[in-house]
Amino acid sequence: MKNSKKPGISKLFNGKGLYITLGTCLLAVGGAGVAAYNHTINKLNDSLNFSIADIDSSHVTQMQVDNKTAGIVKTDNQSSTVDSSEAVPDTQPNVMPLNGEIINPFSNGELVKSETLGVWKTHDGIDIKAENGTQVKAMNKGVVTKIWEDSLWGNCMTIDHGDGIVGYYYNLAKAMTVIEGDEVDSGDVIGAVGDSAQIEAAEPSHLHFALKRNGNWIDPVTFINPDSKK
Repeated sequence: MKNSKKPGISKLFNGKGLYITLGTCLLAVGGAGVAAYNHTINKLNDSLNFSIADIDSSHVTQMQVDNKTAGIVKTDNQSSTVDSSEAVPDTQPNVMPLNGEIINPFSNGELVKSETLGVWKTHDGIDIKAENGTQVKAMNKGVVTKIWEDSLWGNCMTIDHGDGIVGYYYNLAKAMTVIEGDEVDSGDVIGAVGDSAQIEAAEPSHLHFALKRNGNWIDPVTFINPDSKK
């Protein structure tokens, strides 16, 4: 019977020594590569790791000045651009065209009897008592849109006061202090009380004043404080 012997340790190492040596070299090379990679990443992170405090403050100040000049308003959460050309102008006060007793109020669509005509009709404005020649003022800023002579209402003027408000100034004297297209401010004199309105000739001397908002007659007294003066 033949004796079977197990190969010795030295023989195993002799047969596989090349592979063990090669594996050891590969591990060494791999470890060096990982170390080099980690070193490179750390350097890159260090170069990118800076705070806002590292920015030159003079650059920040100049950026703020440039933004202010350009009309850019910054908030904590957002930025917006303000166009100064679109700024809303200050609203001027509404004033009565003249100061006097209101002898005929706004009828708000109800029929009232006309003292002059003897018929029932609406009164779409207010009649403010005043002597002939009393100055009449613009209720608010606006543009004179029309001046004309009406067979019933006499010398008339309309002023577009903006925001859908149009003023009607009737029973004026013939002489006016403005012409069509003129811009007026609140309280500017536009003419004087006359006696030209034949439709209200039986009443005391007065100014017939009416307002429309978006094409509908409104009560001037509720729109303007009747005691306002300017």
